[in-house]
Amino acid sequence: MLVLELDMYQTAGMAAAVLVVGTLLVSRSSLLRRYCIPAAVMGGLIFAMIHLALHSAGVLEFVFDTTLQTMFMIVFFCSIGFMASFRRLRSGGKLVVILLASTALLVFMQDVIGTGLSVIMGIDGGLGLAMGSMSLIGGHGTAAAFGPLLEDAYGVQGATAVAIASATFGLVIGGIIGGPLAKRRVERYSLSPSDEDVKESLEYGRHEAFGAQIDQNRFLNALVLLAIAIGTGTLVTGGLDALGVTLPIYIGSMLIAVFFRNGMDKLGWNIPSKEIETLGWISLAMFLGMALMNMKLWQIADLAAPMLVILIAQVAFVALFAYYLIFRITGKDYDSAAMVTATCGFGLGTTSNAMVNMDALFERYGVAPKAYFVVPLVGSVFIDLINIAIITGFLSIL
Repeated sequence: MLVLELDMYQTAGMAAAVLVVGTLLVSRSSLLRRYCIPAAVMGGLIFAMIHLALHSAGVLEFVFDTTLQTMFMIVFFCSIGFMASFRRLRSGGKLVVILLASTALLVFMQDVIGTGLSVIMGIDGGLGLAMGSMSLIGGHGTAAAFGPLLEDAYGVQGATAVAIASATFGLVIGGIIGGPLAKRRVERYSLSPSDEDVKESLEYGRHEAFGAQIDQNRFLNALVLLAIAIGTGTLVTGGLDALGVTLPIYIGSMLIAVFFRNGMDKLGWNIPSKEIETLGWISLAMFLGMALMNMKLWQIADLAAPMLVILIAQVAFVALFAYYLIFRITGKDYDSAAMVTATCGFGLGTTSNAMVNMDALFERYGVAPKAYFVVPLVGSVFIDLINIAIITGFLSIL
């Protein structure tokens, strides 16, 4: 079989092509638009299925350089940190607590389901843990960090492959089920953005970033702030890693960005928010395109029956959890519907999925600023710390 290796520039070009294909598919399909399926998900799925067919036939396998994928991921999450102004988020403070507490419960239940079903079906409980919050809420980063630990310290053979395959499965499904569930809530309750939401989106929101006149100096300032925050953040992440605290690589940069943003707010300094947000969303599109394009679906096709049972159970639980519990405890309003699709995104994949899911919903029904700012704080900052603590607790009883 021919193995075609693409360097980081060629990989970026391929990802851009995948995004174009996804955008064309969504723009020409009323079904995809009706169910709020993100363009990056569709383009990535089409490529992944073609890749699966070529690989299964023994014809061709692509090997991608993910250097720029990591960079785009860090830039996106750093930009989210700059959006996390506590002054602006004050009105959503209660939602942060509610969503964080409920998501912590989701983390715990994912690990209960994974380990419980694995024991019932007679496979190693460590493999069940690898199919829990480690790979689903944790995503590929946490899966890649804890998989080798399960293998080396706990003797769980194949844990890394299982965790990464589960993360891949969750990434795909989380991007597919969120939109239809949120759409059902919106239409069943006739929900729409409130006047306050519309006003806030006009003042702060993402649409302004694309409608305003481009100012080269402000874009340069935005790039400088992102670069400084990312550079400083790697030192924070490295320091925590030296202390034995394993966190996703973007956490340090995101925390520094939050610190910079709120410090600049207090000092009354002008922040190029629109420009930072624009750079962040460009990075998100490229990151998600690369991540989905790099999926190896044959890893899922070859999964054993117990693994499929556990993953299907996890998907069903997250869907019910988001549709019923999250929607009700967050107020049963339009922001709640946005958090339904977001929970499916980060509950099965990554916060990037959550943001893209919400973006697809916003394009059809309008913006939900509270959800847009609350979800990244919970899904990217606090929940990672809780997830690691819960995983560590389960490891202690394996």
